[in-house]
Amino acid sequence: MAADRRSSWLKGVLDLLVLSCLTGGESYGYEISKALAGAGLGEIKGGTLYPVLNRLEEAELVVGEFRATGRGPGRRYYRLTDEGRRRLATESGNWLEFHTTVRNMLSSTEGA
Repeated sequence: MAADRRSSWLKGVLDLLVLSCLTGGESYGYEISKALAGAGLGEIKGGTLYPVLNRLEEAELVVGEFRATGRGPGRRYYRLTDEGRRRLATESGNWLEFHTTVRNMLSSTEGA
């Protein structure tokens, strides 16, 4: 049950978290997945992550570019667009406001 709840919470904020992973520069799917896991969000599988990246690219919030490598398969690198940076700033503020509201409500019920 707790894993299902966590998964639902993550769905609501994963687009924003993926955008935040790109603030330091371009990255590819596996690196983004590792960054999310390193932040404590658990393993985000490709079947979840790549549809998010595709949706962000279709919304012109990120730009993807395929690059061949000397060894192994090529990779698709993603970077934020200017609109992606604006959306990240706006939605981060909205998320933090929402988080504060939820936290305040939950804190007020601790002693009840």
